[in-house]
Amino acid sequence: MKIVSSLQPEKDLQDKIKNTFPDAAFEFYESMEQAEGALSQAEVFITYGEDLTAAHIESAKKLKWIMVMSAGLELMPLKECEERGILITNARGVHSIPMAEFALGMMLMHEKKAKKLIVNEENEVWDRNIQMGELRGKTMLILGTGAIGSEIARLGKAFGLKTWGINRSGSPVPHIDSLFSLEELDILLPEADFLISVLPSTGETRHLLRMEHFRRMKNSAVFINLGRGDVAGEEILLDVMQKRLISHAYLDVFETEPLEKGHPFWKLDNITVTPHLSSRSAMYLPRSFEIFAHNLHTYIQSGNDYVNKIDPGKGY
Repeated sequence: MKIVSSLQPEKDLQDKIKNTFPDAAFEFYESMEQAEGALSQAEVFITYGEDLTAAHIESAKKLKWIMVMSAGLELMPLKECEERGILITNARGVHSIPMAEFALGMMLMHEKKAKKLIVNEENEVWDRNIQMGELRGKTMLILGTGAIGSEIARLGKAFGLKTWGINRSGSPVPHIDSLFSLEELDILLPEADFLISVLPSTGETRHLLRMEHFRRMKNSAVFINLGRGDVAGEEILLDVMQKRLISHAYLDVFETEPLEKGHPFWKLDNITVTPHLSSRSAMYLPRSFEIFAHNLHTYIQSGNDYVNKIDPGKGY
């Protein structure tokens, strides 16, 4: 079995997976450009999901399974994979720890006025009149209650936050106090102190949040977007923040990345921009390869217990 990867993990991680599956022929490359030749003979392909095209799927005649080492699938040629019957799995869930910690970090930074304190320190200003806030007793409303949303809620409860969540299935979610449907969003927004989106980019979620949603929120409310940048149109979000309809927006994702120099988001004092790194962690690839190893055992044994099997038609 030939397994080709367009990403190259550390040597110890390569050695570990090779030793676990000695009968598989692994080839690790640093990029798709380097991997293209080998892909045509691959049965299994490992990718971050941003480098595959329909042409690659067409030329990879032996390809049966794609392991996407990320959660995002919006750049994948899903239609072509579905037509070929190619199995797709991803690394959904590996982001939960770093992204949950990042979300709580932004919330604490907001309540404890970290940006103001840093500016004062740089300017040698001793100001004890800064109004500090607390997380305890406030309400977080999480859009997307998968592994990431559940972990955000778990950490939030440790700080005494009320944890509300919105999902499609209505199935119970650990650490979420109250679960609601998307149809109830308008009713919930006026009560939320923190609106946190960890939604993927799909036809249902693109531009989900509109001006009327932000108008319903408290003036003191905070929007944190760690999912995908198109959950709210950038023009709408810019208008919201220029009119100061809410207190602050912490944005880690954008419709076009990298965010261009000169973009108004950089300059507004009520927007904090971070460069799409909330999921970054030294443990990212080790956790992803744990999922891959489980799924490779399943694949070899012709089993069905795949972790994170994707429905190409739905995109998740």
